[in-house]
Amino acid sequence: MSESPMREPTFLVLTALAEEPRHGYAVIEDVATITAGRVRLRAGTLYAALDRLRAEGLIEVDREEVVQSRLRRYYRLTGAGAKSLAAETARLRSQATIAERRLHARRAELGGAPA
Repeated sequence: MSESPMREPTFLVLTALAEEPRHGYAVIEDVATITAGRVRLRAGTLYAALDRLRAEGLIEVDREEVVQSRLRRYYRLTGAGAKSLAAETARLRSQATIAERRLHARRAELGGAPA
């Protein structure tokens, strides 16, 4: 694969949208849940990422609604976004498998001691 690895915030935003369309704040909340609170996206970071992902054709607007006099825009993953997320997931899985294999070999080498 010639594409560069996906940055973690991009991966997490696409992952949040893979389940269902979400508005910005719901994406922020889901990313925090996915990462057990390790990653907390700031609104400015998120909306810049959403604009970039829309321009790249990885997400699109699903619908808009007015809530408490404010516009709430929901985003959804496109087919290209799903394909990109699947490719990155496979890349990460492959790297994790290699790491696990090497750690297992190291433990065996050390007589079963933790790596």
